[in-house]
Amino acid sequence: MALRCGLAALTAVRHGQSTANVLFAEAGKTGSTDVLLEGGDAQVPLSGLGRQQARAAGRWLAALSPADSPELVLCSPYQRALETWDRMLTAARETGYTPPPALVDERLRDREMGIFELLPPAAIGAQAPHEAARRERTGEWYYRPTGGESLADVTVRTRDFLRDLHDSATGRRVMVIAHDAVVVAIRHALAGLGSPAPDAPPVPNASISRWAGDGTHLHLTDFGTITHLEELSPP
Repeated sequence: MALRCGLAALTAVRHGQSTANVLFAEAGKTGSTDVLLEGGDAQVPLSGLGRQQARAAGRWLAALSPADSPELVLCSPYQRALETWDRMLTAARETGYTPPPALVDERLRDREMGIFELLPPAAIGAQAPHEAARRERTGEWYYRPTGGESLADVTVRTRDFLRDLHDSATGRRVMVIAHDAVVVAIRHALAGLGSPAPDAPPVPNASISRWAGDGTHLHLTDFGTITHLEELSPP
């Protein structure tokens, strides 16, 4: 029972690599339990590679045919998403293409981790082993840290966002700039009632996922595509 959504098309772009992505990957290799970043998750910026990825996504956007180009863009309020869109916009304009302006919707924010915000898994295990054990028992989809959200919670607000799009943007082509949790939540929400918790593949930085509309529902055509990033040199 797929979710009713009458968009002509939906494209979801994950933000480019962030400084937190770099530090979390390194912590995963070393097992570091240090606090990696100061400040809040909403203020995490793109890395140097992330800025390049965002520009590559902008060139991909500019190369779309008029029949495929978005008519409406919505963006997460987090800095790494806004910066991704800003650099996409700049790169697209350099080719002579002018995308529509973006609207910000707070429902596209990343999963909130509450008291464990910006802590790598090893640090959570060191500081709160009982919580790490509960996370393991519960499973990542349903685990909700204190003051934070589960991925199921992210799906609830994402489903609400998609229903608003159905009401206000039926027949239009829409692009969202958001986070991996949101892209997975979109996929799960569109699958509709009774769909199991997804075992979706990873959502790479600056990847593109697309759904085509039939007037009533959206159907997945691409998930986590990164062919537009092949032009970039390895970091």
